[in-house]
Amino acid sequence: MGAGTESDGSSRSDEEWERFLRESVAGAADAPKEPSARARDVAKRLRAEPGRGLEGWRSYTPARPKRRTGWYVVGLLASLVLLVVALAPGRIVGLFADADSPLLAAETARPTQVPPAEVAQRPTMDEPFRGSPAAGWASGAAGITVPKAGAVGWMSAAEVERALARSRDFLVASGLDRGVLRGERPEKAIAMINPHQKDVQDLLKTAFRTPSEKNDPLLLFSRFQPSRTHLVGDVVKTQGRLTYREGERGALQVTADVTFVYPVTRADAGGDDEIVRTIVRRELVLSWDDPDKVITEPGTFSIVSYKYDMTNGGCDAAAGYLTPPFGTDRRADEAGTAVDPYDRSAPVGRGESSGDECGRATRS
Repeated sequence: MGAGTESDGSSRSDEEWERFLRESVAGAADAPKEPSARARDVAKRLRAEPGRGLEGWRSYTPARPKRRTGWYVVGLLASLVLLVVALAPGRIVGLFADADSPLLAAETARPTQVPPAEVAQRPTMDEPFRGSPAAGWASGAAGITVPKAGAVGWMSAAEVERALARSRDFLVASGLDRGVLRGERPEKAIAMINPHQKDVQDLLKTAFRTPSEKNDPLLLFSRFQPSRTHLVGDVVKTQGRLTYREGERGALQVTADVTFVYPVTRADAGGDDEIVRTIVRRELVLSWDDPDKVITEPGTFSIVSYKYDMTNGGCDAAAGYLTPPFGTDRRADEAGTAVDPYDRSAPVGRGESSGDECGRATRS
């Protein structure tokens, strides 16, 4: 009986050691580091049997490596953000705008309402647009909407697209270029104007040398006298758009209606941090003429008309510079016509033939 018991126990032990060895190959956590002599004997016998080698035991499912779900989620979110930026960049910019002044949508048509009143806040050197609608406007050329191009008159759609881009380049060169804003001659902007347009060329010849009410560089360009006025920061806020239609003799006629907001301070301010926002709204009508019908030069346009509204820019028409009023000088502007400089729902009111050159801002 004892021999039978030993034989049965030996058989059961062989099966148990076979299971143990399988778990060892699979990396079982409770396997002994060094199997006993009995285990080695069983393993030797198993290796001697056909088809029962250790290599044939890999019928288990290997443990899957732990997934780094955190990095996977981050990568997925990053991909989604890039996709949304590509499809709707304006919306993304708005998400990161100041909560108190969300970025306004690009202007595609004349607004029907006046911007709402904002909480009165004094501008600072770090936040020069604080407390004004301009805080929610785009910066520089980004605030000038360019429409989708289509064929017009003598121009194909691709040519219209280039002309629209060139028209916006003129607005940048005449109203945003840092050198021009510091009083330098706007050479890049002048080079875009048809050199055969006599009336405009006559204006340009005298405006910078002997400015006057009739020949004033401010009719087309924004510029400050650096000895008197310094721009605050590197940002000029803009809001506006380009539109186009077919003009005379099949020309492409482009109309630009853009408001520029320039935060400035005294050049000799010292410890005084008084900031004035000079606001200029310009309406320009440009004609890209058919060279077979009008004498012109490639890449240039003729100026059909120019108008502008200006507040906090001074009342001296002969200065040739914007002259923002500081301190007690601001009272001199109070006699001008009251203008909401951020109201773009009404047409531009001042032009070449208008005698009202000094508007009083109802808010700045």
